[in-house]
Amino acid sequence: MQIYRLENVIQPYAWGSRTAIAELTGQPVPSAQPQAELWMGTHSKGPSTVLYHGERLPLQRLIQRHPFEILGKSISEKFDGALPCLFKVLAAAQPLSIQAHPDKSRAVEGFERENRSGIPLDASNRNYRDNNHKPEIICALTPFWGLNGFRPFKEIHRLMAPVCPKVIEKPLQGLLESENRGLKDLFETMMRLSADQKASACAEITEKAVPLKDSSPVYEWMIKLAGAYPGDLGILSPALLNLIRLKPGQAMYLPAGQLHAYLDGVGIELMANSDNVLRGGLTPKHVDVDELLRVVRFTPTPVDIIQANPLRPGEAVYPCPAEEFALGRINATPDRPYVSSRKRSVELLLCTSGKGTICCEGSTEVLAVARGDSLLVPAGLSSYTLSGEVTVYKASVPLPHADP
Repeated sequence: MQIYRLENVIQPYAWGSRTAIAELTGQPVPSAQPQAELWMGTHSKGPSTVLYHGERLPLQRLIQRHPFEILGKSISEKFDGALPCLFKVLAAAQPLSIQAHPDKSRAVEGFERENRSGIPLDASNRNYRDNNHKPEIICALTPFWGLNGFRPFKEIHRLMAPVCPKVIEKPLQGLLESENRGLKDLFETMMRLSADQKASACAEITEKAVPLKDSSPVYEWMIKLAGAYPGDLGILSPALLNLIRLKPGQAMYLPAGQLHAYLDGVGIELMANSDNVLRGGLTPKHVDVDELLRVVRFTPTPVDIIQANPLRPGEAVYPCPAEEFALGRINATPDRPYVSSRKRSVELLLCTSGKGTICCEGSTEVLAVARGDSLLVPAGLSSYTLSGEVTVYKASVPLPHADP
């Protein structure tokens, strides 16, 4: 076994940046087309590849050949020989859709149901493209704006009332009277309006929001979203959902069923290995209102801003409850190389700044590491040392507590 360099797929979604990922990976700037996400992992929509004995292999095929050596015995057995996480760089130059992800049981049921219905995996009206859930964590590399979870009921009412269009005045008032039920009724009413009703409501909202834009970023974002998605009632989402601004190095966690959207910025994203998305606005793509209502949790959810906790010299971790992944950050300096633990799971490393070298204990092979490089460190290797002036983000899989 050895450390492998990854070759990764860049997803050219329309909301992506033409500079961020290109700069990170040393490509010409600006890029020829938007570059939204850099994927590191085994997902079939964008699998990474490695050079193995002169042969370019998809990462999953390498894992299939050497599951215990790459993943570690306990991780391989727990996740049926599959890498359970997907590591990304996300670069949002325009707001992404409002969305939620299913829990595991609903993902399995939905995937099987759509298979039985004969809906092709790449169909535009497909909700479930795999049978997995998708908890995720996002860590800001630049100042990063996002929406995450519903605000408290009274806060939603306070922020929406000054801009509320007539067509949803009654369900907005009902929010204060029946709380959770009222929140679902309000959201469902918004989602089921006709296109003409939505267009008229959006015009009314925008007209009322303009005089308020300097009073709160909530109204400023409403106006921005109205410009990006005309006629889409998702422009009210900054009042419905917690509006978050992460500073570089801060993170937030998004569990199943939590309505959210990323608005602007560059971040490191780590999630379970899934691409299941139920959209709820700010998108021209398919929106399945019935399925979305089954998935979303209609309860206020305070958002914890996650700071990295020191773990060992040169390494900090972002605590989150996911079984499939753990996010860490490594900093090496010329006078303090980073030495990993000998007890490790498989690791994906992404260098975000600086340059240095990496070498495994007992090996004479030294690999150069520079900004934009990504590496696979198999679990079967012993500890490794990162030297130089370098910052690396690390995706790993938590080891079962029963491991020796």
